[in-house]
Amino acid sequence: MKTFLRSLVIGLMITVSAFISNAQQVVTLSGSITANTTLDNTNIYLLQGFVYVRSGATLTIPAGTLIKGDRTSKGTLIIERGAKIMAQGTAALPIVFTSNQAPGLRSYGDWGGVVICGNATQNQPGSPIIEGGVGSAFGGTDDTDNSGVLSYVRIEFAGIPLVPGNEINGLTMGAVGSGTTIDHVQVSYCGDDAFEWFGGTVNAKHLISFRTWDDDFDTDFGFRGNVQFGLALRDPKVADQSRSNFFEADNDATGSDNTPFSASTFSNITAAVIPGPDTLHRLNGRDAHLRRNTRSSIFNSVLAGMNTGILLDGAKCEANASSNALELNNNILHARRSSSLFQVATGSTFLSTLASWFTTGRGNDTTSVAPAIAYQALGVSANFFNLQNPDFSITAPSLMATGAAFTSGRLASSFFDRVTYRGAINPANPTDWMAGWTNFDPLNTNYSAPLSLASGITTKPIALFPNPTSGNTTLVADVATATEVNLMITDLTGRKVMGTTHALEAGSNMIPVQTTGLPNGIYNVSISNGRASSTQRLVISQ
Repeated sequence: MKTFLRSLVIGLMITVSAFISNAQQVVTLSGSITANTTLDNTNIYLLQGFVYVRSGATLTIPAGTLIKGDRTSKGTLIIERGAKIMAQGTAALPIVFTSNQAPGLRSYGDWGGVVICGNATQNQPGSPIIEGGVGSAFGGTDDTDNSGVLSYVRIEFAGIPLVPGNEINGLTMGAVGSGTTIDHVQVSYCGDDAFEWFGGTVNAKHLISFRTWDDDFDTDFGFRGNVQFGLALRDPKVADQSRSNFFEADNDATGSDNTPFSASTFSNITAAVIPGPDTLHRLNGRDAHLRRNTRSSIFNSVLAGMNTGILLDGAKCEANASSNALELNNNILHARRSSSLFQVATGSTFLSTLASWFTTGRGNDTTSVAPAIAYQALGVSANFFNLQNPDFSITAPSLMATGAAFTSGRLASSFFDRVTYRGAINPANPTDWMAGWTNFDPLNTNYSAPLSLASGITTKPIALFPNPTSGNTTLVADVATATEVNLMITDLTGRKVMGTTHALEAGSNMIPVQTTGLPNGIYNVSISNGRASSTQRLVISQ
């Protein structure tokens, strides 16, 4: 391998530290970005220490770009107030932030994460400093502030709990405004919270929290945005000492009456913990810990597998529930201990009415999912909890297939898609918004393979011979560099019918594909190495 160093000055320090086999550069990012800067998706980038995009500068990250966080210096990307990040990936070419450790050696908290600070309103005095030790202020007066785009993006092995209550999360959003676009973002193996909002009004769709250490969705300091379609899958062996929750919601740390109140609205969330014995679940917390005067609400969602259900914590939250400032409607709620579906503070006057408040006229279902959780009533596949290759197919009948409603005034915004199913998974098309760009095995993904801009991981489109076929077929893939790929066949509803893993060598590869026995029809055949994918249609006619 040929190695050399050189420095470029384009508003930040960029160090070209090495060439990979086909002249793909590893470029180190450090210090401050003070001028508009566009990365090159044929390079691999390394975040070294705290990397700041300063006010007035825009960082543009093309689709397919790979950015690694340095473990030693806890590399972190911070978008400050007045700056922008334009990270627009695609389903075929997602933008990936990941660990700089080798496959099999990556772990929680290998690097910092992505922090975005905006100029929207929040409820703390002055200009507070975002948590995590990065030193950047957030908040202002512009609720329509635009911090850019984060779309088709993965953030893996981030999240550093510096001290309790002062952490860098997978994606930290401080007073981010509604002019910002957040959609199709997967946070995996995060060492703290996957997504945390501190004030602001940004909306988000299609979020995934996978094997997160602490909370999946955490809201604070007056966050009032809308979130629809979120998936959280949790490992029962992994949780924070303070106990981890699907949702943790505060107005602020003291439960004050500071305005704007935290009043976020979540709809169509599927959150589940992998089934297992109680010994594995000892630090799992609650489906939702609603506390400290929050007015956050959850609709049309499926929350299952935590030790306890809803904790409505404190007299102010009870009052918010009684006045409908806080709503929980049309949800499927499960807890491992049925007696703990609802909790309030000891001696609360709301205790006797909590169950009826939650169930009467609100469309919530708490009876059909058994405490000894097997998820049969949810109709999920046997491989739903396969942590390397989950299958999101939904069988009929399923509680999730119907029951959604959008009658609450909290859901009046045109932002919300008015679907009939509960949870994030469409029974008719289980992987419709997850196909192509997601990765559920980043621990073992080879992220050194270079990217071909023309067609993802291949130097030319994959081919299938014969196609149409009356029996089996062969996939031909030409790749520039040796890589490991997942081969997947899905039907036109997005349901996976087959998945295998193959090691490809540089050059042309021929992979036999066993399709005998599949019903006649049209299928999508794809290969993906976790960074990019290539797909072809296959017709089976027997």
